[in-house]
Amino acid sequence: MAAEKIEKKVAIQNRRARFEYEILDRYTAGIQLLGTEIKSIRQGKVNLSDSYCYFKGDELFVKNMHIAEYSHGNIMNHEPLRERKLLLTRRELHKLRELIKNQGLTIVPLSLFINDRGLAKMDIALVRGKKLYDKRESIKERDQKREMDRLRL
Repeated sequence: MAAEKIEKKVAIQNRRARFEYEILDRYTAGIQLLGTEIKSIRQGKVNLSDSYCYFKGDELFVKNMHIAEYSHGNIMNHEPLRERKLLLTRRELHKLRELIKNQGLTIVPLSLFINDRGLAKMDIALVRGKKLYDKRESIKERDQKREMDRLRL
């Protein structure tokens, strides 16, 4: 009998982004990380709420993504709020750059997860900011759904 290794999937969501922005297009990007960063991600010690993506030269970076310091790290531990490079194809990067420049859109991270091969991946989205009345509509829909779920039970 072979012992099967069951690995817990880590998926950190950015719920604030779904509330504040209208999602237009989604992409999955790799992330360039340090050793202690991936260990902290596997422990689920990540906060995506204030993070956003921007271009520096021809490369896409994520800023304000907080990955807590690894608990068993030493003096070579990583900086929690450092900028991290996102890995996309050249065609995807060019398309995103043109859309941001021409239409005034932005890129925000939606979720961070570990794929089947053990690599950290990030779902990013091309978004447009919601107006105040759109946010009120989202709150109203959420409250109605919650009330319907209560009545079913």
